[in-house]
This record gives sequence, structure tokens and C-alpha cells, in this order.
Amino acid sequence: MNFSVPVQVLISIVIGYFLGNISPSYVIGKIKGYDVRENGSKNAGASNVLIISGKPAFFVVAVIDIFKAWFSFWICTRLFPELEYAGIIGGVFCVIGHMFPLFLHFRGGKGFACLAGLCLGYSPRVLLLMFFIALGIAFITNYVSIVTSSMSVIFPIYYGVTTSSWLGAAILAIPAVPIFLKHMENFRRIKAGQELHMSYLWKKDKELERAGYER
Repeated sequence: MNFSVPVQVLISIVIGYFLGNISPSYVIGKIKGYDVRENGSKNAGASNVLIISGKPAFFVVAVIDIFKAWFSFWICTRLFPELEYAGIIGGVFCVIGHMFPLFLHFRGGKGFACLAGLCLGYSPRVLLLMFFIALGIAFITNYVSIVTSSMSVIFPIYYGVTTSSWLGAAILAIPAVPIFLKHMENFRRIKAGQELHMSYLWKKDKELERAGYER
């Protein structure tokens, strides 16, 4: 499209942000009769849907959250092929829109699935590599919150090292600070021994009881 670079950047930001505002966790909660922001971990994302509604709903939410970030990357790249970082800008602001959605009074999710979608938009092979790194961190720490925070830093560093484009890496790193801030409560729960372990996936009742979540 024949727009100036600043306008292309602005349009990419707007597209990404408002696609990020799509909240399947909130919609599923409303269908089931609850507000995801007021139950469980009070987080409007896939991990909280897992706590409240179980694995099938979790997978639906996770897939949609991944897809919306991938689509943000894809559509911005197609709209502005001459803008080098259009896809990255769109994907990054989809993560921001997911975490701070205007339509949910800025009370969104914590960004993990959207980070995966952004990575998928960039390269499926890199997503696979990041998946195995994330899996390793998850099994070492047993906390998904640490995985999300770590990957928000690891992916931009990987991008910068492998492409020598540190401007692109800096754009990818934009969500890192809000992701860490979003996880401060998780870190406090880890310190207090009240954060859910990854083993929640196969020891649900025991983990909910240990962490003090209301069923």
C-alpha cells in the first residue's frame, strides 16, 4: 500500500493491538456463566481457563490466541511488504493488545500463547526450537510463569543473534517488561509456595489443594 513509513507502522500497531483484543477466554467464560477475570487466577488467558474449565476449553483458547498473533504477523507483512518489521510490529502489538485489551478494561492475559503465535509467524522452525527450550525450562522450574517470562527475553535475543538486526530484536523485546510485570503476582505466589506447578496438568486436584485455589 502506498502509505508513508510512519503511517504503515501506525496501521500495523492498530491492527495488531485490536486483533489482540479478541479474548476467547472471556467469551468461553461468559458462555459458561463466569467472568474469567474474577475467577481462578483472575487472568483472561488460556492458563486460567485450564484451571476453571479444563483441558478442552484450554486448547480452544490457546489455539485462538496463537492464531490471532500469527494472523497479525501475516496480515501486516502482506499489507506492507516494503516495511521490514511490519509483521513483527503487528505480532508484538497483538501480544500487547492481548495483555491490555481496551474492551476488557485492560485486564487481559499474560501473553504466552500470543508469543508463540508471533514466533510462528516469524518461522515455524524457530517456533519448534523455542518450544523445546520452553519445555526444558518448564521441566527444570516446574512453573509455566517462569517459562513465559524467560521466553519473552530469549526469543528477541535469538532473533538479534541470528539476524544481526538488533532493531528487530528491540521491537520483539517490547512485551518483555509488561510480561514480567504481569507475572509479579505469580512470582510472589512462587515464593509463598502457592503457585501452580506444571504438574497441574496431570495432578489437578492435588495441585489446586496445595496452591489454595477455590474449586
